[in-house]
Amino acid sequence: MNSQDEKYMQAALQLAKKGIGWAFPNPMVGAVLVKNNKIIGKGYYKSFGSPHAEIEAFNNATEDPRDATIYVTLEPHNHYGKTPPCTDTIIAKGIKRVVCAVADPNPKVHGSGFEKLKKAGIEVTVGVCENEAGKLNEGFFTFHQKKRPFVALKFAASLDGKMATKTGDSKWITNENTRVFARTLRGDYHAILVGINTVLQDNPNLGARQKDKKDPLRIILDSALKIPLTSDVLRDDNVLIVTTKNADQEKLEQLHEKGIEVLQMPEEKILISDLIKALYKKEIVSIFVEGGSETLGSFADTKIVDRVYACFAPIIIGGRDAVSAIKGEGVTKVLDAIKLTDIHLERFDDNFVVIGSTD
Repeated sequence: MNSQDEKYMQAALQLAKKGIGWAFPNPMVGAVLVKNNKIIGKGYYKSFGSPHAEIEAFNNATEDPRDATIYVTLEPHNHYGKTPPCTDTIIAKGIKRVVCAVADPNPKVHGSGFEKLKKAGIEVTVGVCENEAGKLNEGFFTFHQKKRPFVALKFAASLDGKMATKTGDSKWITNENTRVFARTLRGDYHAILVGINTVLQDNPNLGARQKDKKDPLRIILDSALKIPLTSDVLRDDNVLIVTTKNADQEKLEQLHEKGIEVLQMPEEKILISDLIKALYKKEIVSIFVEGGSETLGSFADTKIVDRVYACFAPIIIGGRDAVSAIKGEGVTKVLDAIKLTDIHLERFDDNFVVIGSTD
């Protein structure tokens, strides 16, 4: 890797980030065309089904791209999907060199794009800004490498780990700026997930609430279908309700009439391991779990957690009957606790957010 390659790949990565929240279930990709040390074309993957980043860069080219170098953040695909293979276009345009950040983890693509380009006599360089490119699409990589969605947990708590007082009062533990930050995270994920108690107690919107961010799919865990039909989360059909064989049949029919998709699990209880498998089959790439404490605890118990956003306010609530931020069964030994790495802090006045990964 040389400084010029890194410079242009950074430009491609910045373009790729414009697709945050819009590209699902596909990855965010950026592409930059360079000829005679000058950028002549830029593109990024805008939304599912739209032209790929490489094609956008060619469409926006200010001059003939023959003998140019294309910088792309993910391996160009070599199969027919929603769009024709990008490798064919790269070859047809007479590109002399392809610089790529990282190979595509999708088995349909992995390595085959590079192989076809090399067979066509094109120089291929891989690994420029690889770590940054992989982190940008960590959900996509987890989905294909671990065969499950990427899972992030978010909670707000007092310094002693309470989400609410013994009376259930929780408004507001963290300050407005912290809550705004937490809401901005929603649009970075394919889906947002809460348990039915959160819906019944707070009637949340669960939308991204940002003009440049797409609302995530709203997933509600509701074993008996207690959800009121007037709930804010049912304002449109961008919803998936997960229930069990104990579901209220009349409510089930009413939800179907509203065009709401209901996933009925075969057990009496929603098992997170089975849920994750079902969401993988539905091609849900990433999930932002917002609550409540039992739902957060159920994910923690299964250890299916990739990132944690822990928002803290400088208060102590106390009380043995106060609501803990994370419930569930918990571990029996400290050694078995979920361990976070790659820790960093965000501060909002006297509040702070601890952000960490589990790998």
